[in-house]
Amino acid sequence: MTAVEVDRGIVPVLREIVEPLGVSVVEADAMACDWSALLKSAPSWVLVANLPYNVATPLVLDLLEDVPAIARMVVMVQREAGDRLVAAPGDPGFGAVSVRVAYFATAALIGRVPAAVFLPRPNVESVLVEIERRGAPVVDASVASYQEIDLVLRAGFGGRRKMLRRSLAGLVDESVFEAAGIDGRSRAEELDVEKWGKLVACRRSIISGHPQS
Repeated sequence: MTAVEVDRGIVPVLREIVEPLGVSVVEADAMACDWSALLKSAPSWVLVANLPYNVATPLVLDLLEDVPAIARMVVMVQREAGDRLVAAPGDPGFGAVSVRVAYFATAALIGRVPAAVFLPRPNVESVLVEIERRGAPVVDASVASYQEIDLVLRAGFGGRRKMLRRSLAGLVDESVFEAAGIDGRSRAEELDVEKWGKLVACRRSIISGHPQS
């Protein structure tokens, strides 16, 4: 077991309590860790963390994209962030973050943590989110890479109140919507990760001059 802690005031106490039990305590910022070096002692890891609001989403996405050794995460986050991580099309919290997580993993709420258990009591609720990495991304990277999907996602959700044919104008041609079987009048929050992947795959094939049938 390895514990990562950024608070210099807590690190000595943590080391005193848990290092005799075989836990390695690393003083570091999780957003700036050399994760490859940190996790080299085993091929597969589970990350368990209480994540502050400002780092929860970027850290989860960075780990999913760049640290395949982390096969599973159980994180406590503010409810708003948790809702976005697990949301599906049609859910109030569904957005680009939801699609990015779904590309790499399945995610589910596994518990709610009331504000009353904290001291001092915050003004928000927290939730426990379990994230299980897929054996392979849900979209085949050979036809639509994560970076390509992310590019189109940013544009689509940047104008989420617009129809996709408007928010993606100049990036996705009308012929791409037809080839992908997606109505250009749809809005970004209506497409799941598979449909975003299909849209990007058709965009790539049309740009390359080899339209998909």
